[in-house]
Amino acid sequence: MQAAIVEAQEAGDSLGGIITCVCRNIPTGLGEPVFNKMEALLAQAMLSIPATKGFEIGSGFAGSSMRGSAHNDVFIKKGAYLGTRTNYSGGVQGGISNGEPIIFRVAFKPPSTISLPQKTVDFEGNDTVLEAKGRHDPCVVPRAVPIIESMAALVLADLALQQKMRENETV
Repeated sequence: MQAAIVEAQEAGDSLGGIITCVCRNIPTGLGEPVFNKMEALLAQAMLSIPATKGFEIGSGFAGSSMRGSAHNDVFIKKGAYLGTRTNYSGGVQGGISNGEPIIFRVAFKPPSTISLPQKTVDFEGNDTVLEAKGRHDPCVVPRAVPIIESMAALVLADLALQQKMRENETV
């Protein structure tokens, strides 16, 4: 990855990339089945980060080409607990954490500001060339890793606090 970034920078260009995030030891039952689905909240948080262009959880888009019989995560006994044989759901089923690792990916576009001349138009619609000067990142992916981790932690902490609040409610 580092070599590809250096190569793009030397060419005056930029690169995008994909970050995979794995959240382990998440309790079961976090999230909601409709409005506060865990995957929807994670997607909202991740897509709020500048330069993001895609989000997928578990098998993501690849799962769309699988049959249900292959994609379904079958529950099995794992010691004293239940778990799943596979984790195509990425640790979330029906908007609620199932105790398996939560696995998602976030796609980042290449930065728009590059050193290569780019054709554009001015405010009157006349053809012109834009040449950016100065220092700009050839790839935001390395800087985005701790941001992805922090945003995931915020979402999970918020869901854990909501769950704790529900447990303490009196009817």
